[in-house]
Amino acid sequence: MHYRNFGRTGLTVSNIGYGAWGIGKAMWIGADDKESLRSLHAARDAGVNFFDTALVYGDGHSEKLIARAFGKSPDIIIASKVPPRDYVWDVQPGSPLRRTFPREHIFSSLRKTLSSLGREQIDIYQFHTWHDDWADEPEWLETVGELKSSGKVRFVGISIQNHQPANVLKALDTGLVDSVQVIYNIFDQSPEDELFPYCERHGIGVIVRVPFDEGALTGKLTPDTKFPEGDFRHNYFRGNRKREVWDAVRAIVRDTGVTLDELPALALRFCLTPAAVATVIPGMRNAGHVAANVAVSDAGPLPPDMLAKLRTHRWVRNYWQ
Repeated sequence: MHYRNFGRTGLTVSNIGYGAWGIGKAMWIGADDKESLRSLHAARDAGVNFFDTALVYGDGHSEKLIARAFGKSPDIIIASKVPPRDYVWDVQPGSPLRRTFPREHIFSSLRKTLSSLGREQIDIYQFHTWHDDWADEPEWLETVGELKSSGKVRFVGISIQNHQPANVLKALDTGLVDSVQVIYNIFDQSPEDELFPYCERHGIGVIVRVPFDEGALTGKLTPDTKFPEGDFRHNYFRGNRKREVWDAVRAIVRDTGVTLDELPALALRFCLTPAAVATVIPGMRNAGHVAANVAVSDAGPLPPDMLAKLRTHRWVRNYWQ
């Protein structure tokens, strides 16, 4: 397992982290607690030391599984998140801060997270959505300062709204934010435009999520794939999207010469190539997923010729239609 500096925090994190949304059983159908615990232990045994969760992942269920697996072990780094009070993740311009992140809600959520984890302190506490309209709000500035001085939060981060990587730069300019979590993959390469260069210059820890585009870049999604009602992917791949994804994936395979079985490793290496990235957090609901993902850790960055081929597969989509 290879490790990287987590921005200016002084933390050293495994470049493959563990994304714990799926094991929370919220919006992902089919997780089994026994298998989830096996996967958590397998990840730690393989050298993974970074685990990303959230209060909203099964109303604390994901956090509780991490606590069951590791107790208060100081060897792991845990990042969790405060959900928006109104559970609206796609915040529109002009929406007031107090609708989403009032101070009392932030601290109430923090108490619940610490209780679920069985810990007195969280390593990284992230806002689970964001709009940069709030960056100069006195209440937010004071609350972040209070979080850091409370002894309950080591570092503060922002999990950026889906596919809006520049919608955080004003907050980063405050100097109060230590990390960002952002969608980045072969299809959505937009964080490279502004966010990654900013983070590299200013020592912001970068957590990459959705490296497989919710499963599209595993090579296993076909036009005939079915997801049960209530599963997040049922809506994400609605309409003609499975056919569009299948065509886009086959184009990658054709242009790069990789097989469908080799595509997930290529997708992870793509995410690990930028120097700004500290860790990538694929979901790993079973030990097989863990083994496949951690095997990529020491593969190194992609060569320039492969990167040049993948640059042509940047796919600008309207995710909300």
